[in-house]
Amino acid sequence: MAQSAVKRMNAANPTPPARPLQDVNIIETFPLISPAELKREFPVSSAIADHVADSRGVVENILRGNDKRVIAIVGPCSIHNTDMALEYARQLKAVADEVSDRLFVVMRVYFEKPRTTVGWKGLINDPHLNDTFDIATGLRKARQILLDINKVGLPAATEMLEPITPQYIADLITLASIGARTTESPTHRQMASGLSMPVGFKNSTEGSLEVAINAMKAARAQHNFLGIDHDGKTCVMSTRGNELGHLILRGGRNGPNYQAEHVSEASRMLRDAKLPPRLVVDCSHANSSKDYRRQPEVWMDVIRQRAAGNEEIVGLMLESNLVEGAQALTEDLSKLKYGVSITDGCISIEETANLLREARKTLA
Repeated sequence: MAQSAVKRMNAANPTPPARPLQDVNIIETFPLISPAELKREFPVSSAIADHVADSRGVVENILRGNDKRVIAIVGPCSIHNTDMALEYARQLKAVADEVSDRLFVVMRVYFEKPRTTVGWKGLINDPHLNDTFDIATGLRKARQILLDINKVGLPAATEMLEPITPQYIADLITLASIGARTTESPTHRQMASGLSMPVGFKNSTEGSLEVAINAMKAARAQHNFLGIDHDGKTCVMSTRGNELGHLILRGGRNGPNYQAEHVSEASRMLRDAKLPPRLVVDCSHANSSKDYRRQPEVWMDVIRQRAAGNEEIVGLMLESNLVEGAQALTEDLSKLKYGVSITDGCISIEETANLLREARKTLA
């Protein structure tokens, strides 16, 4: 064989490296169901599709100032039991109907939990609560409970954490958020630019509003980035930009930022950035000094600000569950108390109902 031919053969079939250069720390990979396959398993009825579209329309009108109601985003810190979530949704729906002339109630249905260090990552990542990370089952559980909650007649809100998750569940989400730990991430800003619903950006864990405002500006722009299509194939996502980004005040390491002077400063910064001065206040996290029992205090303060004429406040968030408090996730799952959060502490559904009714009365 000619020497040139040997060289070409060696170039086409190079000798593998003596040591691996890729996937050094990967133990195993598992194929995952595609978004299209999951949606065929859990299809959206025309009634649910209309409900999601109509709910998004209401939120858009509130954000644009065309609907004077206040968005109330209430529900568990995280979903870990779908029976609990559905029971909560049914109880919340009854109250939502009572207050619908003043408040538009959206249920928190959070499946993914960003962790500061380590911990349970949420229903999609670990649906069995035992570190088995059966993500395929987690996606199925998430999609089923979203269908059930929308069928009850409640819109759903969630945090978008993993960039490919929206392809599996976004068609059932009315309102999305980008968390304090990911608002600065270019990946999440690009993802938000392509989402089909309004997106709230939380201020950073440090308390920086500038980070969230920059995220809003970035998400309004067109982007091209790597993602997956409905068949699960890697592709370039080319987005139009999302004009319905809004600021969420959640406090920071320097303390709360829900009081009138904080809201006024946030509105000024939004105007200076040439963004709509409309914002949502998260009554939990640093705004309640990480004490769930202080959420009602924050809630009523913000409701009174809105009642006094501050229409730049368009929504509030509450962490609420069937039963107040929180519990640790243990290896013996039979010891978990029904209705109690396994992540952040929550107020009870009864106290939530009282706060919603009080808000309606104050806003009347």
